[in-house]
Amino acid sequence: MKKILIIDDEVNVALLLSKFLTRNGFDVTTASTGTIGMEYLKNGDFNLVLCDFRLEDTDGREMLKNIKTHYPKTGVIIITGYSDIKMAVELIKMGAYDYITKPLYPDEILNTITKAIETHYALVEDTSEHIISDKSSKEYKKQVLAGDFVTGTSRVSRELIRQIDLVAPTNYSVIIMGESGTGKESVAKSIHLNSPRYNQPFVAMDCGSLTKELAASEFFGHEKGSFTGALYTKIGHFEMANGGTLFLDEVGNLSYEIQAALLRTVQERKVKRIGSTKEISLDVRIIIATNENLQEGIQKGRFREDLYHRFNEFSIYIPPLRERGSDIMLLADHFLKLANHELGRNVISFSPEVVECFMNYRWQGNIREMKNVVRRATLLTEGSEITMKALPLEISNFKMPVYDYSNPIEGFEIKEKGHDLKNAALEAEYEIILKVLREVNFNKTKAAEILNIDRKTLYNKMKAINIK
Repeated sequence: MKKILIIDDEVNVALLLSKFLTRNGFDVTTASTGTIGMEYLKNGDFNLVLCDFRLEDTDGREMLKNIKTHYPKTGVIIITGYSDIKMAVELIKMGAYDYITKPLYPDEILNTITKAIETHYALVEDTSEHIISDKSSKEYKKQVLAGDFVTGTSRVSRELIRQIDLVAPTNYSVIIMGESGTGKESVAKSIHLNSPRYNQPFVAMDCGSLTKELAASEFFGHEKGSFTGALYTKIGHFEMANGGTLFLDEVGNLSYEIQAALLRTVQERKVKRIGSTKEISLDVRIIIATNENLQEGIQKGRFREDLYHRFNEFSIYIPPLRERGSDIMLLADHFLKLANHELGRNVISFSPEVVECFMNYRWQGNIREMKNVVRRATLLTEGSEITMKALPLEISNFKMPVYDYSNPIEGFEIKEKGHDLKNAALEAEYEIILKVLREVNFNKTKAAEILNIDRKTLYNKMKAINIK
């Protein structure tokens, strides 16, 4: 259960807010002064603080400074009885997640709190087990990459870390490519935490969930009364991230019109809220993520080529979990520790059969799928070792695809994996196909030409070995 501390000297407001949040599944504590609030923080591990700007003994600015200094993992939302946009921007730059004006609207409060807990400003998992107290600040930042990203030992993981280390100190815009669930946001946070902007905001935005009507307001903000339903002034994500990093996930889903507005903002480094005539200068690093081939989107007229080149100052490809070799069990052990902590269990290891199964499985959902599988298996395990019966059927019954040389036209059929030359040939073929596809940015026509096979054969092979 997520813990929230409300600091407000208006007892009735604090009480109503506490009851509302408790009904919505939060563990809530209230304090009437800043001093009492700091005492509660000293004795408790809170995910989020809702703090009134004007308190009897201090103000929101001082409280924010103290909280971020002594409890950097705790998120802060400032509440006030009046709207002062200049102060809102200042507080967000200081590390506040958001700034809400009274009267408070339940849906707005709940939505803001939920988003805050999901962001960098409210780390909800205890990451102390990944940190050694005598590490330098730079090493500390590299460790706190965000739950799902673990520094691996495989060749592809070492290359990924090398690229992060290379681009992080620069101001380059970065495109992160990879399948769904590979940890693109974690890599983006790692770049931010290892950059000179590490103590500035990291603001994540899911472009895949934005409607055409909502996108402009979320990106650029709006003034109160600028359109029907604009009941209060809203700060957009660009302005929230000013001085820091803006992470745009699944940017390929944005409408063409929003892409045009986005291009102007990126080019001019200025933003104007909807309904305002004032331009605000921006100093924002942009990192985008996609599981689609944006170049294909350009060819089909779904994505603007000029915007793509604005973003593509540096690109990083995150390999799928099935290509990370020794990292598979490293990640499994990591998620087992997290699951034990979450569920109060003491499951120590995986059986040899489970280890072999994990190494052979294709992990179409990648790291996200593995995390869920390990959590489920930990819950179902009664002893100290996870066995095959704790795994979902699609994993425990999985069989490696092996090339069928008796049926070369159709390409592949599913057979029991064997330690033989046929299986070795499949693995080699898989690596070659994947390597060529990457070289041509997954242009299947060019890949077929280079491999000296027709497109149909290439599609059959890709389908059989789970490359999409």
